[in-house]
Amino acid sequence: MLAILEYKAGNQTSVRRALDHLEIPNIITADSEKIAEAKGLIFPGVGAAGSAMDELLATGLDQVIKDHVAADKPLLGICVGCQILLDYSVENDTEALGIVPGECVMFQPTMKDESGDPIRIPHMGWNKVNLVKDCVLFDGVDPDSEFYFVHSYFPNPKEKYVIGTTRYGLTFCSVHGGPGLWATQFHPEKSGRPGLQVLKNFYRYCQEEARAE
Repeated sequence: MLAILEYKAGNQTSVRRALDHLEIPNIITADSEKIAEAKGLIFPGVGAAGSAMDELLATGLDQVIKDHVAADKPLLGICVGCQILLDYSVENDTEALGIVPGECVMFQPTMKDESGDPIRIPHMGWNKVNLVKDCVLFDGVDPDSEFYFVHSYFPNPKEKYVIGTTRYGLTFCSVHGGPGLWATQFHPEKSGRPGLQVLKNFYRYCQEEARAE
């Protein structure tokens, strides 16, 4: 069973549909006991960093996430979930979870695309992820695959945590973390076959870790 964190921040239902399609057992929950029983936790999110953190703090789910990570249980952050795993987000001047060192910053309208035109903000659409280190999430994924992005801010973790990068106005971190703790700025649940493979690989990793305990 995978737990999908419920904290009033968006795309939990989309993630559940993707997992259901893959026949991966899952539950959308804010119950700390059910999260502790799950093989892994998916931490999704859309919207603003400030309101997301406000909800986590108000419900105590910030500590649930930290306890989950401290117990070395697998976690996958998505979009806003990816951003607020960091120390800080310039969006709403938000002190975030501080699980991964770094901050979340904003695309600037002065940035230009490959043709020299100003980029559009938010970054919305399909783009590649270039892996800078091996990551089991991308096992079986074609390196030329594209993933679906929709965001105005992007993670800027310390370099040792950068797993994959994407080019949009600049080269930014689109996947960060480390073994068992990953975060993607793109939406795997909306990224077709490559995204489904990422979710399948996460679940496989969770199963292997659970068997190893």
